[in-house]
Amino acid sequence: MAHESTPEYHIFEMDLTADEARRRAEFFAAMGPTWDPVAAMQGEDEAYRMLYSGLDDHQQQIYDRLVAAGVLPPDLGGACASD
Repeated sequence: MAHESTPEYHIFEMDLTADEARRRAEFFAAMGPTWDPVAAMQGEDEAYRMLYSGLDDHQQQIYDRLVAAGVLPPDLGGACASD
């Protein structure tokens, strides 16, 4: 009679809490004391509004389809953006 072996499984766990805390600390240190995260987010939002403003009809249709599909958030601009 053939002997079937069952595979051995080992649980592998790694706690990344300390590494994540170190990574975040290094990030903020690299950004420096004058970095303003709110201003950075506002600048990014403005860049998206500019990117998605002034679309022609075909581009607007694609933009609307991407928003409807959940690929793009609805508040990036599109037809609602001011030039």
